[in-house]
Amino acid sequence: MGAMNRCLASALLVCLVSAACAVPAVSEEPAARLHQLLPADAILLGEQHDAPDHQRIHREVIEALAARGALAAVALEMAPQGGSTAGLARDATESAVQAALRWTDASWPWAVYAPAVMAAVRSGVPVLGANLPRAAMRLAMADSQLDSLLPGPALKAQQQAIRQGHCDMLPETQIAPMTRVQIARDRAMAQTLVASASPGKSVVLLAGGRHVDRRVGVPLHLPPGLQTRVVALRAGAPPDDSRRVADSDAIWTTPPVPPKDYCADMRPRSSAQPAGAEKP
Repeated sequence: MGAMNRCLASALLVCLVSAACAVPAVSEEPAARLHQLLPADAILLGEQHDAPDHQRIHREVIEALAARGALAAVALEMAPQGGSTAGLARDATESAVQAALRWTDASWPWAVYAPAVMAAVRSGVPVLGANLPRAAMRLAMADSQLDSLLPGPALKAQQQAIRQGHCDMLPETQIAPMTRVQIARDRAMAQTLVASASPGKSVVLLAGGRHVDRRVGVPLHLPPGLQTRVVALRAGAPPDDSRRVADSDAIWTTPPVPPKDYCADMRPRSSAQPAGAEKP
């Protein structure tokens, strides 16, 4: 499965909300909401990868900040560290931008994210790959010191999320190594945010909802002095559960997307329901 599909397969895409976190109306445009987040050194947008409205919001936030002269950079989960458009002109072609970012279309469909990326490029704002390079993943899997970067409950939550994200079919011996990759990815994104921060401006991170979760993701790896705002983009109404600890500073809701079972094709054929069997 590609990176995007692996994310889609998991329950990691659910953003939590507390009673203290106001939920703007769906009709309220992102540009109008930004005043509630600023000033901020970093704005983390946690998307649901299969919700087109979320990629639209990416573009609108980037355009709004750029218009104010307040956009320092855009960092992407969808491209590896080392990729950057900093050396490109504003009128660079999309193919040149993809090459500069070392974009892999099989993992992250370019057409989905191109509007947001190109909005930054056209504004003269650098777009940076922020994800852990593939070559570093094997080293991360064997690095047990990464386990200590998360509090115990957060580490267990990430391990369970890895199980679910791989449709409960990953061998148990691979849970710890794959969790370390997740931690290393979050740390890489945090490093990119810190490196691209600029006084008086905001660097924007585009990533999956789990990555921006304050309890387990990128925010845990950011220095306390970096003023950070986390926005959970949620397709459909958020749960009404005041007992949950808020994982974000704001919840921006969008219309729901049709549910899809992304694990269906991975399940063993023997577990499938026999033809003609009654549904429970």
